[in-house]
Amino acid sequence: MSRPRTPPRTQAERLAATRAALLKEARTIFAASGYEAAATEEIVKRAKVTRGALYHHFKDKRALFEAVVVEVARGIAGTIDDMAVPFTSPVGADPLGALIEGTQAFLDACLDPAVRRIYLIDAPAVLGWHRWREIDAPHGVRSLREGVAAVLAMRPDPGLAVEPVTFLLAGAFNEAALWIAESKDEKAARKEMDRVLEEFIARLFARPPRKRARARA
Repeated sequence: MSRPRTPPRTQAERLAATRAALLKEARTIFAASGYEAAATEEIVKRAKVTRGALYHHFKDKRALFEAVVVEVARGIAGTIDDMAVPFTSPVGADPLGALIEGTQAFLDACLDPAVRRIYLIDAPAVLGWHRWREIDAPHGVRSLREGVAAVLAMRPDPGLAVEPVTFLLAGAFNEAALWIAESKDEKAARKEMDRVLEEFIARLFARPPRKRARARA
């Protein structure tokens, strides 16, 4: 009995497959060599497509790199969101726990050498801080903002506002990932950073002391 023939792929499917292959190989090469040393010739060769196919999908090497950065940002945010799910159920919701777990998930993602090289080191330098922050806004910053807002909704503090706290923590977490990566003992550094970040977050969102009512004369 003959097997049913697989229907030929549509043009849209072929284009999508070509783009996916280019992004996959580009991510590998950008991570291994860095943006400056990465060669589009090698990316095309490994993706088994023509240079024409590359420039059909991407204007130039920078545009290809930017697309890779967007994929990395999406992956980091997805990891953070998945880690926070158990803490956001209606029963027993724990926004502070979700924020701490999300922070640890971010560090886990950024300690992958490929993610760190592409996202924290090369992306701001190649794309510029403004464009890098635009890419991060709907991903990492969005996830962090939601976490901060949830904590402040449960633990109101008139001295804290969502936006400044979000960007303060975003900068701290990026630096934390780089500090761990550059440490001689990455495992020990990660353990210490986890401890300090958990303590820092807990203190930042500690309930403000209630003002004592003035005694009546």
